Amino acid sequence: MIKKRIGQRTIKLNNLPTIIAASSVVGPKEGEGPLKDKFDLILTDDLYGEKTWELAESKMVKTVMEMNVKKAHKKLSDINLLYGGDLINQIFPSSFAARDLAIPFFGLYGACSTMSESLCLGSMAIDGGYADYVLTGASSHYCTAERQFRFPLELGNQKPMTAQWTVTGAGGLLLAKEGNGPKVKYIVPGKVIDKGIDDANNMGAAMAPAAADTIYSYFNDTKDDPNSFDLIATGDLGKIGKQILLDILKEMKVNISKVYTDCGLEIFDLENQDVHCGGSGCGCSATVFCAYIYEKLMKKEFNKVMLVSTGALLSPTSSLQNQTIPSVAHAVVIVNE
Repeated sequence: MIKKRIGQRTIKLNNLPTIIAASSVVGPKEGEGPLKDKFDLILTDDLYGEKTWELAESKMVKTVMEMNVKKAHKKLSDINLLYGGDLINQIFPSSFAARDLAIPFFGLYGACSTMSESLCLGSMAIDGGYADYVLTGASSHYCTAERQFRFPLELGNQKPMTAQWTVTGAGGLLLAKEGNGPKVKYIVPGKVIDKGIDDANNMGAAMAPAAADTIYSYFNDTKDDPNSFDLIATGDLGKIGKQILLDILKEMKVNISKVYTDCGLEIFDLENQDVHCGGSGCGCSATVFCAYIYEKLMKKEFNKVMLVSTGALLSPTSSLQNQTIPSVAHAVVIVNE
């Protein structure tokens, strides 16, 4: 008999995992944005001392995970599981970091939804009694994503105004079965939704329906009040996707407008940083949550937060084959108790 599911999709955890540490590393452009005082480390160059951008991204992942262990006064050998992923073929930045960390590793690909996906699965492992300490996280890099999904930087291609800027950054969390800090109370696994968008430069429009589906499912399952939240944050819908989400939810009779933001709008200054519709990438919601939202939770300035990381599940191959863009969004509700 299932005892932890509410309604169709929402899972209520019994043994609430505690987030005992959070860390973030970002690139130079992100370090010039509105959250510049919140990050643990701002790189002075996108290569982070490595020979390739992919190895730089891997180094960012390793750095945030080691930071978390140090902040919690633990050792790497104390950590039972590592969940993480990125955007690159075979998630090799995350896998190479896991090789160096030597922690049992579940590699994930949820595109830009990976931060919430890792937090969902890591929380379930703690709640189920399978681990005492779990690291979760995600990363992206502007240069690696451009090379894989769009055009080599050397071409200098101009982006349409609907496009977003992939965040160079990595964020990681350390979960524990007990401790002081905010706790994960609910998770909502996302469904893959495809409304026929085929423009890879309009990710917000592609992902907004998936975010709406997941958010609606939570409120429909729990009968919770949207205004009981201090913050509901989507991953990287950007300016266009944010408005589409609000419009879809309005039709569903769910109003989150008073407590809603998008991480892609928080990390950059849209007027002064030339990022068009905002930030995107696995590292977008990862760094904003780990640097900004987590700090607010620790200070009790936020006591109830929903993070809904959103991911467009396209690939270079699917785009070349003129396929539409399926998307997914996973939600995590974090509370102070």
